[in-house]
Amino acid sequence: MDGRGKKTAAAIHQEMAREIDQLLGRIFAQRRQEERTDLEAVETALRSALHQAGAAALGELLQYEVPAPDQRQLPCPCGQQARYRERRSKPVLTVVGWVEILRPYYLCSHCHQGQFPADGELGVKGKQVSPGVSRMLTVVGAAAPFDHGREQMEVLAGLQVTTKAVERTTEAIGDDIAQGEQREIQAWPSDLPVAGGEPVPILYVQMDATGVPVVKKETVGRPGKTPGQPAHTRDAKLGCVFTQATWDSEGYPLRDPDSTTYTGAIETADDFGKRLYREACQRGWDRAQKKVVMGDGAEWIWNLAAEHFSGAVQIVDLYHARQHLWEVARKVHPNDEKEQKRWVKIPLRRLDRGKIEQLVVSLRALDTGNLEVAEKIRTEANYFERNAERMRYPKFRRQHLFAGSGVIEAGCKTVIGSRLKQSGMFWTVRAANAVLALRCCQINGRFEDYWEARCA
Repeated sequence: MDGRGKKTAAAIHQEMAREIDQLLGRIFAQRRQEERTDLEAVETALRSALHQAGAAALGELLQYEVPAPDQRQLPCPCGQQARYRERRSKPVLTVVGWVEILRPYYLCSHCHQGQFPADGELGVKGKQVSPGVSRMLTVVGAAAPFDHGREQMEVLAGLQVTTKAVERTTEAIGDDIAQGEQREIQAWPSDLPVAGGEPVPILYVQMDATGVPVVKKETVGRPGKTPGQPAHTRDAKLGCVFTQATWDSEGYPLRDPDSTTYTGAIETADDFGKRLYREACQRGWDRAQKKVVMGDGAEWIWNLAAEHFSGAVQIVDLYHARQHLWEVARKVHPNDEKEQKRWVKIPLRRLDRGKIEQLVVSLRALDTGNLEVAEKIRTEANYFERNAERMRYPKFRRQHLFAGSGVIEAGCKTVIGSRLKQSGMFWTVRAANAVLALRCCQINGRFEDYWEARCA
């Protein structure tokens, strides 16, 4: 028992067995009387009994004894000695229910700071939930709205918690992950040595951004998308890294199963570039035989590609480029869907064939007396001209490369949108980044490693 409690393990086991036997006796008696078995009721009753018995046993285990005379002093952070005063109790919610921890309390007479060494040992310092419950709260809070997580805890674990407990625990764990990532990013060397390992045939880096609804204080001084209106969202930048080793019988690329990892945050493009570069290096950037960076036409994406991913093949998402042509069609032929479809056929064909120079010339040749339409045409022509080398789609297809950035588009929806952009949600930047860091950690399959390191 490691010096805790007065009952032996055998005695606790006997008490648990006795309580369960009594419960089973009542269940069998009810079954004989009613000639039926309500399995769900029996399951729930058994779980409740096991929780009660487990809580009683755990409570006995967590009754710390008075420390021996030679263990009644501890170093205090102030440099003096804290002395044992008494044992004090603390209620803690565990996976089997509430238990009372009775542990030694030490007080420093110099600075009057108290200590509960056992709280740190048990992982409940400053908390009213055990590590096991913290993990449960984190899992449900990362997956769904906090109140839904509260309901899941009651239905699935038989534990009653508050919505605020789910929120605080989820954000605290996520914030710890986010801070750990920041420390690693800051310490990450700018010139990396070539890492060992198997060569990676093709490694992709994709990036995008999506607006996350935030509380009013997070948008002070930020203009909104509508002229004269304040912003209601902050852009969360998301990047993904995945690999490709082969293609199908028709030459279309096949992403390696379970090879996609994500990283993201609401932060500046400069900070995000460092974040994504670190992720790519961890995934084998230096071992990649072919490197590809993909995104839409946003200028910040290609600035980061030039800064961190030099030497990579750069590809503008084909479907995003097509959307630009459709926007021109809607401007040139407003409210006429038939003419829009007719007009866009030739520009789309030129785009798909990588004949961007011809496309730009045809756009600049469009004649319109509408200044707004003319400005739109000029902007789009510049867009295609600027990205011409990133739109050589036949060349990319011959190399069996992806032409669309669907992976990151889907990631913005599944990693960010499904959790952070539900109706009625408004986040602080810190909370949004905490949940995003947690979700990336889980989706990347790294949460178990994080939790083991945290417990250690």
